[in-house]
Amino acid sequence: MNSGRRASYRERKAPKPLDRPRLEELALAYVARFATSAAKLDRYLQRKLRERGWEGEGQPNVAAIVERYQELGYVDDVAYARSRGGSLLRRGYGPRRVSQALGEAGIAEDIREETRAGPADERRAALALARRRGFGPFGQSAPDREKREKQLAAMLRAGHPLDSARKMVDAPDRTAAEEWAAELDDES
Repeated sequence: MNSGRRASYRERKAPKPLDRPRLEELALAYVARFATSAAKLDRYLQRKLRERGWEGEGQPNVAAIVERYQELGYVDDVAYARSRGGSLLRRGYGPRRVSQALGEAGIAEDIREETRAGPADERRAALALARRRGFGPFGQSAPDREKREKQLAAMLRAGHPLDSARKMVDAPDRTAAEEWAAELDDES
């Protein structure tokens, strides 16, 4: 019916190569839409240059764009690390996994260490994962040996230390698990 009116996805023309104003527009649109790190913005712009090519004068200066956006406050690695790290902790990921995710986003080691969650937050993250996945006392029934090992392995993959994983999976009941997670809140 409409085959003559609209070109299919494969038949569309390739987008025009980028020049300086268009590269700036892409960068601004990206930081306006997504919370991002400097490294992620750099990777995004480099990918767009590979996909579309460059038609501007000289070589594209992606580093200058990223640096300017950092100076303007559009890109803030510390704020990004706090936000992303907090989000991952609330979802139940442990400190190792949070640090790994921030490293993949290009956050420097010193910033990752500066924004690292405290022990109380790490315990709450272990509790959140156990609740969400039905581990230990949050499951339908007490886990047998094989199920317990699988639950421990899942908690370790989520970035929790072995002692935290054991405390969650081996907790006698929900109250004990919640009390363990809240123990350090009083000390903070």
